[in-house]
Amino acid sequence: MKIAKATKLVSVLVFSLLVTIAFAAEGEAAGGANYAAIGKGLAIGLGILGTGVAQSAIGAAALGAVVEDRRNFGTALLFFLLPETLAIFGLAFSFLIN
Repeated sequence: MKIAKATKLVSVLVFSLLVTIAFAAEGEAAGGANYAAIGKGLAIGLGILGTGVAQSAIGAAALGAVVEDRRNFGTALLFFLLPETLAIFGLAFSFLIN
């Protein structure tokens, strides 16, 4: 089962890398900077991918904690939303890349 998950993760990473390279090549044909487009795509894409991986594990644990005791809802929600900063930082850094 872990091999299937790893295969899916690697295929998503390769696909996103190829898509960003394709957009960069298109931008270069129009006169844009191709490395900046690759950097922006990787900053956003990998930030969001990391957020999804982190939240998948945290969500299951948070749900289990809330089912056991309803008072854990606020703490579980805080820990579930904490990885969202990865996506926000990726978006912010993509604006900084020229």
